[in-house]
Amino acid sequence: MLAPAAKVSKKELNSNHDGADETSEKEQQEAIEHIDEVQNEIDRLNEQASEEILKVEQKYNKLRQPFFQKRSELIAKIPNFWVTTFVNHPQVFALLGEEDEEALHYLTRVEVTEFEDIKSGYRIDFYFDENPYFENKILSKELHLNESGDPSSKSTEIKWKSGKDLTKRSSQTQNKASRKRQHEEPESFFTWFTDHSDAGTDELGEVIKDDIWPNPLQYYLVPDMDDEEGEGEEDDDDDEEEEGLEDIDEEGDEDEGEEDEDDDEGEEGEEDEGEDD
Repeated sequence: MLAPAAKVSKKELNSNHDGADETSEKEQQEAIEHIDEVQNEIDRLNEQASEEILKVEQKYNKLRQPFFQKRSELIAKIPNFWVTTFVNHPQVFALLGEEDEEALHYLTRVEVTEFEDIKSGYRIDFYFDENPYFENKILSKELHLNESGDPSSKSTEIKWKSGKDLTKRSSQTQNKASRKRQHEEPESFFTWFTDHSDAGTDELGEVIKDDIWPNPLQYYLVPDMDDEEGEGEEDDDDDEEEEGLEDIDEEGDEDEGEEDEDDDEGEEGEEDEGEDD
């Protein structure tokens, strides 16, 4: 005969449950501590990787310099290369007023120089021919981290010729026929040289450094929008002319078919008359 099962009181059940909770909490705490240790190792490796990546970037920046120089020499042989490149870049074009484009026709060279440790910043130099707007031959803007680690910027003071300060012109509505759009005149492109309000988010500087400078040719070669629209209109006209010619040919074929039917009917009528005779 089996002995009756021993009854377990609620107090004993609660005591066992509390013990399990304590064990579970202890295991969780130990797991958290181990995760923290592993994360510290991951962070250490990330820092090491950043240092090694920086060394690689510095190495290849030096290796790229002769090619940048050679590219600049070749670009100098192409008139209006840089103004065309900027106009064809959508983000830069949005910042260009009509007179800005005129002034940028005198831009002959652009150079981007990253500082030795790369992370601390970069400088962009714009080289200009003699022009009716300002006296400077070179306009530069430098963006960098200062000693406290905060971003800051400084730039060349533009020596505007009398009455030619594009940063002080009044806003006006204009029609850019080259782009077939009506819009409010934007702030001058050249206000970028005087704007040091938020160096940490200098969008134009980042666009030139990271998007245009690595391969400006891709934007120089962008097809002109007017040419594309003109070609599209010509294609439409050609299609309409072809359709018109096809319609004329079809009408001509129908007329010939009707004439043939009339001729056949006439011949049949003559044959019938001959038989009656």
